[in-house]
Amino acid sequence: MSAMVLEAEGLTAGYGGHAVLEDVSLGLRQGETLCLIGHNGAGKSTLMRCLYGLHRPSGGRIRVRGEALPRHLPSALAAAGIAFVPEGRGVFMDLTVEEIFGLALWSAGVPRAGYAERIEEVLEILPRIRDFRTRRAGTLSGGQQQMVSIARALLTRPQVLLLDEPSIGLAPKLFQDLLAPIAALRQSRGMAILLVEQNVHEAFAISDRVVVMKSGRMIFEGQPSDLSDHARLMELF
Repeated sequence: MSAMVLEAEGLTAGYGGHAVLEDVSLGLRQGETLCLIGHNGAGKSTLMRCLYGLHRPSGGRIRVRGEALPRHLPSALAAAGIAFVPEGRGVFMDLTVEEIFGLALWSAGVPRAGYAERIEEVLEILPRIRDFRTRRAGTLSGGQQQMVSIARALLTRPQVLLLDEPSIGLAPKLFQDLLAPIAALRQSRGMAILLVEQNVHEAFAISDRVVVMKSGRMIFEGQPSDLSDHARLMELF
């Protein structure tokens, strides 16, 4: 069995005294795709933010490859090979795609001499970006912005990719087109993927395991085939 690359144990977290996560434990193995599903407000995005150091849990532990980082911050997570694509894309609307890529590479500490190679590598994975790489992000469609957000994460050559609701606002075909190259990267690089997604049909097609959250707790863990019965899936929501 593959080693765990990212683990949460007994996480508790919330906002303003209101608990959102209660005793949540989760493990992501090297080279696997783990799909996290649950109703709106179940705590999925809060969990992702905790995992990437954007929100500080009030209890529990997070380990990267079996060890707790001295400082669990986005910069340390990025240095450890973990990338995060947040819900809502989070691109800088006034910057061009090329400027967004340059900023991401600078932030990741990639030498400027390596920028062109990294960008070309990502354009091979998501070739549609070539058509709008000089445009400002604010002029792009939702699907194009999502491509840019994912490409920005892939520029760092991550070993772990956290994806929070990448299908929001996208047509099913475009979502399929985004998932396919990401799934291929998992095969070629052994990249681990934690995917939070409401489009369970498409997400399950590329996932090895699935976990279900409800009201801030984990209530199910198994394989996608365990939830092939729609009625069984609805029971968990």
